[in-house]
Amino acid sequence: MIVVKVSRQDYNVTAFELSGHAESGPYGYDLVCAAVSAVSFGAVNAVLQLCQIELNIDQGSEGGYLRVEIPDSIGAKVQDKVQLLFEGMFVSLQTIEQEYGEFITIEDSLKGGAD
Repeated sequence: MIVVKVSRQDYNVTAFELSGHAESGPYGYDLVCAAVSAVSFGAVNAVLQLCQIELNIDQGSEGGYLRVEIPDSIGAKVQDKVQLLFEGMFVSLQTIEQEYGEFITIEDSLKGGAD
């Protein structure tokens, strides 16, 4: 199962972590894994390119792990853009969770989950 943990402070995302494997199909044909990877890496790449900030990124060498921390030292205007892009990512991940909840779960500290 893929577990998405969202950490927040004052409603703002400070970090998120994706870990595990969906195992919803054979290796190379796992649609849930592919969807989660595309959504999360697309959002991270959008933040890097459109907001031009350095995120603290930790990836597992064998896949199945991504942790992203947003630096504290960014201005309010850029912070707003980063938040909007990552909130969009979470909406997409929640859509995947609604359809494939046996393969992905989201724990959001804002909604009483982790942290």
